Amino acid sequence: MNAYEVMLMLDAELGETEQGEIVGRCKEIVEKDNGNWLDAKDWGRRKLAYEIDHKSEGFYHLLSFDSSSEALHELTRVMKITEGVVRHMAVRRIEESDAGAAPPPASTD
Repeated sequence: MNAYEVMLMLDAELGETEQGEIVGRCKEIVEKDNGNWLDAKDWGRRKLAYEIDHKSEGFYHLLSFDSSSEALHELTRVMKITEGVVRHMAVRRIEESDAGAAPPPASTD
């Protein structure tokens, strides 16, 4: 199992019901492959840096889950053909640890 995050940008013209259906479909794909669904954060409507398909706004969702790479490939395939999905990007999620933390200050004794 790998830890993943998917940033999902949906068409600004979709209603809450349609957005929920797309996020729900993502959850089904992850859980069907015995993955662990962690969270789906709704970032809301945001202005795009540039127009995509003559649209200047989109709804953003951040999905967090643990799954196999096969489930991620299936999720990506489904998002490519799902109407209403403008863009999506999947990345490996880095677990919080002290590895990236700054070392404590040196003692001046």
